[in-house]
Amino acid sequence: MVVGLLVVGGLVLASLFVGQYDIFGAEDGAQMFAITRIPRTIALVLAGAAMAMCGLVMQMITQNRFVEPTTTGTTEWAGLGLLLVMIVAPDSPLVVKMIVAVITAFIGTSIFFAFLQRITLRSSVIVPIVGIMLGAVVGAVSTFIALQTDMLQSLGIWFAGSFTGIIQGKYEPLLVVIVVVVAVFVAADRFTAAGLGEEFSTNIGLDYRAVVLLGTGLIAIATGIVTVVVGNLPFLGLIVPNIVSMFRGDDLRSNLPWVALTGIALVTICDLLGRTIIAPFEVPVSLILALVGAVVFIALIVRRS
Repeated sequence: MVVGLLVVGGLVLASLFVGQYDIFGAEDGAQMFAITRIPRTIALVLAGAAMAMCGLVMQMITQNRFVEPTTTGTTEWAGLGLLLVMIVAPDSPLVVKMIVAVITAFIGTSIFFAFLQRITLRSSVIVPIVGIMLGAVVGAVSTFIALQTDMLQSLGIWFAGSFTGIIQGKYEPLLVVIVVVVAVFVAADRFTAAGLGEEFSTNIGLDYRAVVLLGTGLIAIATGIVTVVVGNLPFLGLIVPNIVSMFRGDDLRSNLPWVALTGIALVTICDLLGRTIIAPFEVPVSLILALVGAVVFIALIVRRS
């Protein structure tokens, strides 16, 4: 754990000082450091930890290694909510956009969980395929609405999840995900029990539906807020929990700190690569995560097969 903290600490420190703006030589270097670098780094830490832990919670509840907000349609539902707010009330404050995105993400995740409970799936690989299909339908609806309302460019900007625009005054809503992270730690044992099935949960005196509802709510809150502030971060919740479980097994409570640290490390590495690959321009983090995530996703499917 100490080594992990040191590595993540080094990456976070690098994030503070890597960039095109000369914070040491410029007269307003200290001001720019406070306005841009610190908020961006805080956003990396919060978004990375929250989305990685959301992926782990979804995997525990469904007992499926392939699910996370990107492969269940949760992210697409949050994007649909954000799009509707941008159309109906374009001048609404960020808080309103977050609330609507959280509500639609909750609805979408609930639909996915309800769908899984009503059908019998012969293979675990089918579960993410169902989620991706549901997400594709929602994404198609969003694209159609965006085309009809001349909002396609705004939708495209959202899909290109990036930390480039994170500055002082914009990252603060992400602080809410700290509550999500703490709640996941507190309820870790309940999520583990719920993952063993409704019958087992009932036998040990646990309200299965309440736990699933809690997990759905936490996932929706984190996904909705990260979507509004940062954008789409594909496959983050898929990659990190699987990497951690390969080395540490399936104990949810003991894995949570490692999942959080690995999520922070992965997002920060992708962001640092995005800043330097074609400097002075930046590659959106979502593109790098999508590439890495697609490779890991295929590798997991091949391994399970």
